[in-house]
This record gives sequence, C-alpha cells and structure tokens, in this order.
Amino acid sequence: MKKFLLSTVGLIVFGMVAPASAADMAVKAPPPAPLPVVYNWSGFYIGANGGWGESHNCWDFITAVGAAIADGCRDRSGGLVGGQLGYRWQVNQVVFGVEGQGDWADLSNSRVSLINPAFTTRVRTDGIGLITGQIGYAWNAWLLYFKGGAAVTGNRFDILSSFDGTSLASADATRWGGTVGVGFEYGFTPNWTVGVEYDHLFMGHNNNSFSVVNPIVAGAINRIDQNIDMVTVRFNYRFGWGTGPATATY
Repeated sequence: MKKFLLSTVGLIVFGMVAPASAADMAVKAPPPAPLPVVYNWSGFYIGANGGWGESHNCWDFITAVGAAIADGCRDRSGGLVGGQLGYRWQVNQVVFGVEGQGDWADLSNSRVSLINPAFTTRVRTDGIGLITGQIGYAWNAWLLYFKGGAAVTGNRFDILSSFDGTSLASADATRWGGTVGVGFEYGFTPNWTVGVEYDHLFMGHNNNSFSVVNPIVAGAINRIDQNIDMVTVRFNYRFGWGTGPATATY
C-alpha cells in the first residue's frame, strides 16, 4: 500500500509540473507575411490608341505686297486612331521615357469665305505624329506622367466653289510644331496597361502656295494658324527586355 501511495503522489506531481514546463518552452514564431510586389514600369512597349481630336485653324491671305487679309477662323473635331512605341525606365518611383506616336486623323473643316461668299475654304488634317519625352510618378501599378516634344501634321488646304463644291485651288503641307501633354496609366497585368492621355499641339502658322492662281485674292498665298487638341485611350504591351522581375520592398 505504501508503494502504491508513493506512485500515485509521483504521478500527480509529474502531471502538475509537465504543463508548467511546456509553457516555459519557446514557441516558434509564425512565418512573415509575403511582401507586396512593386509594379515595374521599365522596358520597351508597343501599343494602340484611339479617340477624339479638334483642329482650330485661322486662314489669312497674304498678298504680293505682304498685306494680310483675314478670312476667319474655324474649328472641327473628328476621330483619331493609331499606335505608339516607346521605352521607359524607373528609378524608385520616378519614371522616365521616350515615345514615338503616329495617328490617322479625320479632322476637316469648311467655311464660306468672308472675302467672297462664292468660294469656300477647307482645311483637312489626315495625319499626326508626336516624338516626345516623358517624366512621371508611379504608385505601384498607377502612373501619372507629363510629356513634351515635337509634333508633325499632314494637311491639305482647298479653295472650293460654294456652288458645287469643286476644288479650284489646293496646297499640301507637312507642318512641324511642338506638343505638351499629360496622361494617366494603370497596369492591370504585369505586361499590359491601359490609360488616357491629353495632348495639345502648337503648330504655329505657315505660308503655302496654291497649285493655281488664287481665285479669291489674285496672286495671294495662304497663311493658316493651326492648333490641335487630342484625347486618346491607350493600350500598351510592355516587353520588359533588359529589366529584371518586379521586386518587393521592405
């Protein structure tokens, strides 16, 4: 009986000590949560765009003695569609880039001449190109950027008969100017982005000679001021050549 009592007491004491010892043992820490992946904007990209544009034109006739005869201003909006190719590199949250863009345009406006209503003047822009630099700020997969550089437009100027629309004189011109713009872009996959962009083109004015004698002001050439506004939706695919995978930051 004595041995039995001692054994029982020993079991009770061991049962009391064992939980306390287990409580004193070090508990293994849980693994750290995975770090968020930072979107990588660096690399070559190619894409397509489409949207809306508006051309503002003021037409003057310059006589042989250099006098300017104003024939009014006009606006016309239309569609745009084209593509872009560029390269971006990211330093922390600052993103730099260069880009070339080309668009087919349908911007045409006509107006009865203020000088002689028997004639109508028409300006048609059917091509727009941009060569720009970019600087932006990225919040992971979101990018706000500003751009600026050179712009070029393809234009045709006509003097038409107001009676039947027959072209009586014409001139073609490729014009160079400047552009500034702003855009906002979102990366919805590691390589695909979508965004919206606004650009303003400052094309200044150029003098152009007609194919025949000017029927409105004999011997005069035309001088047309041109400014264009563009709003486009853009989709880009980023190749990421020469860049490593996106990394996590601490």
